[in-house]
Amino acid sequence: MATTLTPRQTQILNFIRQVISSTGFPPTRVEISSEFGFKSANAAEEHLRALAKKGAIVLTAGASRGIRLVSIDHDDAPSALSRTANLLGLTLPIIGRVAAGQPILASENVERELQLDPALFSKTPDYLLKVRGLSMRDAGILDGDLLAVKRTPEARSGQIVVARIDEDVTVKRLSQHKGQIILLAENPDFEHISIKPGQQFAIEGIAVGLIRAEPLH
Repeated sequence: MATTLTPRQTQILNFIRQVISSTGFPPTRVEISSEFGFKSANAAEEHLRALAKKGAIVLTAGASRGIRLVSIDHDDAPSALSRTANLLGLTLPIIGRVAAGQPILASENVERELQLDPALFSKTPDYLLKVRGLSMRDAGILDGDLLAVKRTPEARSGQIVVARIDEDVTVKRLSQHKGQIILLAENPDFEHISIKPGQQFAIEGIAVGLIRAEPLH
């Protein structure tokens, strides 16, 4: 029997779904508190722990956006679509360090392939990009993680994107305002990147999921 959620838990769960659908990543505790008028992030944390206890989400310790949705049918049985997805699987190339100026999916950049359940992602990704560094730490994206990326030349402000600046490729949060493009780091130790006139800039894809290379302790 499926565990019943309270009205507030349902609202929070729907908000998490909405943010993931819009940006590709779950909200932080602070963002949840702001949305629902909680006085502190601790209140959001209590609701998240209750949702996790009821099996609606999985929490990752130590990550500000460490929230993963769990698909649960009302009869606790996998849907026909989920069963089919599990059987078929999804094979994605893992892209390591991208050589300057090369297309991301060039064979030289592919380290290996990984088979995954498509149901893990908000949208079907085209490849997995191995994250380098900690500039997106506070978005829950750590060094060595595999970022699931859907190829697209367009993205909305606020989405986490894979972008190309001249010959370099980077993962940042996109900010667009009055024609100015800024790639935002999610770590105060790193500077944001403002796209300057004359620089070559392109969106290579948007983040639609994340696979942790190693569990956090």
